[in-house]
Amino acid sequence: MTAPVTPALPRRRLAENLPHWTIILSLVVLTATVVMAVFAPQLANFSPTQLNAAARLQPASDIYWLGTDSFGRDLYSRVIYGARVSLLVGAGVAAGSILIGLPLGLLAGWFRGFDAVIMRVMDGMMAIPGILLAIAIVALTKAGLVTVIIAIMLPEIPQVVRLVRSRVLAAKAESYVEAAQLLGTPAPTLIMRHLMPATVAPLIVQATYIYASAILTEAALSFLGVGIGTETPTWGNIMAEGRLYFAMKPWLVYWPAIVLSLCILSINLLGDALRDRLDPKMKGRGE
Repeated sequence: MTAPVTPALPRRRLAENLPHWTIILSLVVLTATVVMAVFAPQLANFSPTQLNAAARLQPASDIYWLGTDSFGRDLYSRVIYGARVSLLVGAGVAAGSILIGLPLGLLAGWFRGFDAVIMRVMDGMMAIPGILLAIAIVALTKAGLVTVIIAIMLPEIPQVVRLVRSRVLAAKAESYVEAAQLLGTPAPTLIMRHLMPATVAPLIVQATYIYASAILTEAALSFLGVGIGTETPTWGNIMAEGRLYFAMKPWLVYWPAIVLSLCILSINLLGDALRDRLDPKMKGRGE
């Protein structure tokens, strides 16, 4: 007598459709960070720039939840407000690099005449380390939010262009694209209707990595003193100011570093999870 067959396939499909724990955890952390940035005035105990010389370098207490810095400013309030700059920089860099890199990648992948010119320019930009290019741009101009976004965005554009170009070259070999060409479909229509949709899924995943990289780069620039001015609280500025007292007051660096690490880790985990869900090849590997 044979054993009954268990419904393995429906269970597998149900498991694939359920959100992975990394997605849930990442979304919780990111949602908390967004709420922290949007409602910073309501969540903060003090103004992030309020000075109190009598409360310099105080440890955590019921008044100052995370302690105070060398100027007597509330560290908790400054960390809360620092989320605003990081999220704005990440969003601006991710959106700008895709808006510029997507059309360049489409042109390079479809028109061979544009390919040689565009890709040589991209290769030249990739030859320069991103952090050094960002430092040079900020040093030559007035440091500010827009300047920092542009400085971090430029090194990310070649990555987007190369990704889009590779997807376009792969899509050109598909039968539906060849059929559209034989039917005399104009190039703009063919690109917008058949080629651009093939780049949506990888661009979504790439945007998450760019977002995380931009946040980390902005913190590095601020830590080095070439980012946004010290009058604006950012996680990098807070760590830069606290490093002088790290041996005696390590919480000045620990708290912004922990929040920064959690934010970047959650974005990267979300990107990995989206890659597994959006890439059919990645789905097949788990079976």
